[in-house]
Amino acid sequence: MPITPDHDLYWQWGFAHLNATIVYTWVVMVLLTLIAWRVTRHLDYSGLYRSKWQNALEVVVQAIRGQIREICPEEKDLFLPFIGTLFLFIATCSLLEILPGWKAPTGSLSTTAGLAICVGVAVHIFGIARRGVRKYLRHYLQPTFLMLPFHMLTETTRTLALAVRLFGNIMSESTIVGILLAIAPLAFPMIMQVFGLLMGLIQAYVFAILATVYIAAATQAQRNREGVAYD
Repeated sequence: MPITPDHDLYWQWGFAHLNATIVYTWVVMVLLTLIAWRVTRHLDYSGLYRSKWQNALEVVVQAIRGQIREICPEEKDLFLPFIGTLFLFIATCSLLEILPGWKAPTGSLSTTAGLAICVGVAVHIFGIARRGVRKYLRHYLQPTFLMLPFHMLTETTRTLALAVRLFGNIMSESTIVGILLAIAPLAFPMIMQVFGLLMGLIQAYVFAILATVYIAAATQAQRNREGVAYD
């Protein structure tokens, strides 16, 4: 049984190849794009009539905004598009596990590493936009320039931890459910499948919360002291 969707090759020619990770990643992106287009096509701003799609969208957006507000009240709307996209992508990958033959792209280390790198880049982008290049970069030299290697190490290990944490949890859940489907009675794997869906949503929530914490720390460092570490 393949451990990750990277091992399922659909097409290969020389160094170029098409595996399950790439295919199902695009499936999720297209699906989310179509849903977003369908929901936002006829938005009602008057409040007189709202479709069930718009109501569902507002519930999701308000829930994500509320979680961001708990961490970073001042920047909740600034972070919402990025954090919301992360959460929806990871959650959708997990929820589609109910489909036979589905292989979650988040079960691939390349996908989770890409998501973690996006978070790492976003930390710097939001930090520089909020505090300016000079003040932001000065953080790496505080309280002394000797701390620069340690700050860089912190950035690297934090990104690596984000990627490995999500990959390990998603991969282990999918593997366990697959084994149980092969050796256990039908009822027990079904229960584990539901449990796996719940855990997938939790992993999406944890990843989004950690990303919010890292970005918020970069943009809301103490004003009196620019050398506060944010891990």
